[in-house]
Amino acid sequence: MPERFVNLGVAEQNAAGFAAGMSLAGFKAYLYNIIPFVLYRCYEQVRNDICYQKLPVVLVGIGSGVTYAPQGMTHYSIEDIGIAQTLPNLTVLSPADPVEASLAARFSLAAEGPVYVRLAKRGEPVIHKSDTFDVSEPQMLEPGDGIAIVFHGSVAPEVLKARELLKKDGIIPRIISVPMVQPLAVEALMARLHGVKHAVCAEEHYAHCGLGSVISRACAVQEPSWKLHTLVSPGFHTRYKGYRRDAGTLRHIRRKDR
Repeated sequence: MPERFVNLGVAEQNAAGFAAGMSLAGFKAYLYNIIPFVLYRCYEQVRNDICYQKLPVVLVGIGSGVTYAPQGMTHYSIEDIGIAQTLPNLTVLSPADPVEASLAARFSLAAEGPVYVRLAKRGEPVIHKSDTFDVSEPQMLEPGDGIAIVFHGSVAPEVLKARELLKKDGIIPRIISVPMVQPLAVEALMARLHGVKHAVCAEEHYAHCGLGSVISRACAVQEPSWKLHTLVSPGFHTRYKGYRRDAGTLRHIRRKDR
């Protein structure tokens, strides 16, 4: 239905306010752009017009992590989850594959409050064997003992490659995807991590405000028996060629901590 698509041009703040107005008029509004133009440039409008009013507007951002790396650091999205944590009533989904993305779309359509869906742009492969799970809870993709790799979003292919590399070293990590990072289903995650000694959170994001930091705060309350490690972006001025969160890096870290 072409009449349902409106291009408001280079006016991101106006687009956020427009989406809020459409929502107040009874429409289900989806605001789509690259992540810097969905959350960063129009933060005030998203905060005041959408989130404070708990409007069921869906923010769809592409280019999560460093998937827009060729465009330079202005297009990175390695702090967006931190920004989202400051926005009231906002649910955040970070799908790792087309299955999670489809479930996130269904969730957002039925949601009664604001939702932010952060997508990559690389044509991510399907990693799930089923599409009937609850997207609001962490999902165990592969069983393992002693070590678990917890992740979300675009790093999925590297995480699965790392598992194959580690298996050659006699290490079989448990693989857990977390499609909904806010609010985090803490009890469900703790249940998935039961019995491990080490949990590695791998993500294309800052350490101090991404999923790893959310899990760290949960650990302060839950006091689990396992030790948390994070494999993340080292800083805002990251250069893509020097940013290592690939399978080889994961393998090296896990061999060292074994």
